[in-house]
Amino acid sequence: MGIYEELVARGLIAQVTDEERIRDLVNNGKATFYIGFDPTADSLHVGHFMALCLMKRLQMAGNKPIALLGGGTGMIGDPSGRTDMRQMLTPEQIQHNIDCFKVQMSRFIDFSDDKALMVNNADWLMDLNYIEVLREIGPHFSVNRMLTAECYKQRMEKGLSFLEFNYMIMQAYDFYVLYEKYGCNMEFGGDDQWSNMLAGTELIRRKLGKDAFAMTINLLLNSEGKKMGKTVGGAVWLDPNKTSPFDFYQYWRNVADADVLKCIRMLTFLPLEQVDEMDSWEGAQLNRAKEILAFELTSLVHGEEEAKKAEAGAKALFSTGSAENMPEAKLSDDDFKDGKIDILQILVSAELAASRSEARRAVEQGGVTVNGEKVTDVKTMYEAGDFSEEFIVRKGKKKFAKVVM
Repeated sequence: MGIYEELVARGLIAQVTDEERIRDLVNNGKATFYIGFDPTADSLHVGHFMALCLMKRLQMAGNKPIALLGGGTGMIGDPSGRTDMRQMLTPEQIQHNIDCFKVQMSRFIDFSDDKALMVNNADWLMDLNYIEVLREIGPHFSVNRMLTAECYKQRMEKGLSFLEFNYMIMQAYDFYVLYEKYGCNMEFGGDDQWSNMLAGTELIRRKLGKDAFAMTINLLLNSEGKKMGKTVGGAVWLDPNKTSPFDFYQYWRNVADADVLKCIRMLTFLPLEQVDEMDSWEGAQLNRAKEILAFELTSLVHGEEEAKKAEAGAKALFSTGSAENMPEAKLSDDDFKDGKIDILQILVSAELAASRSEARRAVEQGGVTVNGEKVTDVKTMYEAGDFSEEFIVRKGKKKFAKVVM
């Protein structure tokens, strides 16, 4: 089985521009492909995770990845899948985020000995002359056709700014530059990027008379998987300082029964033969499948040692209630009033609830415990001395933290 056939078997491919040519390129290690990452935050998140794993799979098969950091496109903001305009970032914020991305990407991709490239589209986009772009690139884009693109549809009702309207042109120009400068013959991305990717292949063919190809990932984290971006503190980040290895492990340990085998197939590097054997698993076996998924993905992102700690911590928590390796939430003096803190503030400060009203509902519905004892009174108060011993607060079955001073 070639790598292309493996990608199909894992359910990773949504659509391609020329399947026969793409299969030949990737199976023979002749693809130089890129995936773009706009630096909208100071950490990659699970929404990027599948793309990074795909790059790793293809590199292992002899193909050459290009990680394109959007220092230029990040100044505009991708309107795909959004109902409002993204927050404008300063150049300093963008550069900081890029620096963070570089460190995290190196855990997945081997950039040594020209095996992969990491480039920043600010290197060519920031110096473009507006009139030259209009003359050289503008004639190759039909406004009528652009307006039918899926990536713009959600913005049309509220109003699509001219700033964002240019995003497709910038992304297409990226592909054109990468083709010319690095011989990049293929672009991969999420299925929400299809219109932008087709624009790039079309621009190359019109300008250069050459073939370029596009392939979209059947992003588990793009369609149904946008639900896979929420956990105790918000998004699930790859940065351990933003989402601890324990929380990362728990996130995957708690996926729905219906999703676990699909996630194992698409996201782990376990042999397909082993994954196929799991297809018949049901009942209690699915819990074992979730443990396998959580361990494999935590190992990929944080290393095997952290994955073992997270696994041990999770098992200890559910068998004995031990707080070993459990994520900690540290209270500050500002959390206390007159030397006391109520259960609602504890839940908010520990990021187990987004607001006091959410915390109140959890308590009133009987979903909050402290050291195994259910808390039913929203006015329950604690003093600083209560946190000198082990203080484990849990909200529901899946959210918990060891609270310390």
